[in-house]
Amino acid sequence: MIRNLSPHATGALFAFIGVMAISFDGLLVRLADASAPDILFWRGLFMAITLTVVLRLMNGRWSWACMRRGGMDAWWTATGFAATNYLFVLAVLHTTVANAVVILAASPLFAALFSGLILHEWIPLRTWVAILLSLAGIVGVFAGSLETGGWLGDLFALGAAMVVGLKLTLLRRSPQIDRLAVIATGGLLGAAIALFFAAPLAVSATSLATLLLMGAVQLPLALVMIALATRHLPAGEVALFLVLEAVFGTLWVWLFLAEAPPLMTLVAGTAVLVTLALHALASWRDEAR
Repeated sequence: MIRNLSPHATGALFAFIGVMAISFDGLLVRLADASAPDILFWRGLFMAITLTVVLRLMNGRWSWACMRRGGMDAWWTATGFAATNYLFVLAVLHTTVANAVVILAASPLFAALFSGLILHEWIPLRTWVAILLSLAGIVGVFAGSLETGGWLGDLFALGAAMVVGLKLTLLRRSPQIDRLAVIATGGLLGAAIALFFAAPLAVSATSLATLLLMGAVQLPLALVMIALATRHLPAGEVALFLVLEAVFGTLWVWLFLAEAPPLMTLVAGTAVLVTLALHALASWRDEAR
C-alpha cells in the first residue's frame, strides 16, 4: 500500500503514525511514578536494547558501524534525541502535560528556521502562516504558568522544541543516516548520563513495566516513524505534524488522569488541529495539480 503512495503522502503517513505514538508520552511519564533520572535511565536503556536487536535482525550483525557513515550529523542527531528525552521528561514533571505538549508545538518554527539557515530550504508561505497560527496560543500558556509556578517546566518544553527542530533538519540534510542506529545511540547516551543520578533498582515493578512499554514499544515506534518522515518531507512540514501531540497528548491525560487542561490550552489545541488539517489539505491539493 505504501509503495503506491506519493513521497509527500508517504512522509505524511509516517509522521502521523509517529506523532500518534508519541502523544502517549506525557501520560506514560506520569504513570511511571518515578524520579526523572530513573525514568530517563530505564526508558533510554530499553529503547537502546530494542533498536539494537532490530538492527541485528535487519543487518545480520551486532554493530552500530552505520553511525560512522552518517558522519558528525549522526552523532549530533543522537545527542539531540538524548537531549529531547531529558527536556521533555523534566517539562512534564514541572508543569502540566497540556502546557508541555502545546509549547512543544513550537518545533515547526525552529525546524523551518534551521532548514532555511542550514539547508537553504525555505518553506512556502502557507507553511509559515500555519506555523504562526499554531504558535499563537503558546504565549498565553506561558503567561499563565508565571502565576502557577510552572514556568520552569515551560522553559524545558521550549528547549525541547528547539532541539526537535534542529535534529529534524540534520536528518533532512543527511538522509543516509541510519535512523534506528541514531535513536539507539541517543537512548544509550541518555541512560549513561542518567545513571549517575538514578537509583534504578529502587523502581517498583509497576513503574518498571510502564517504563518498559515506553522504552521498548512506544518511543522506538514514534521516533523511527518521525525520523523516516524526514526522508520524504521538509523538516518544517514534519515538525508541523507534532502539533497533533498538543491535542492528543492533552486528551489522554485528561481522560485517564483527570488532569484538566487550562482553557487557553484547550483553545490553542483546537486552533492547532484545524490549522494542521487545512495545511495538509492545501499541500496535497497542490501536489495533485
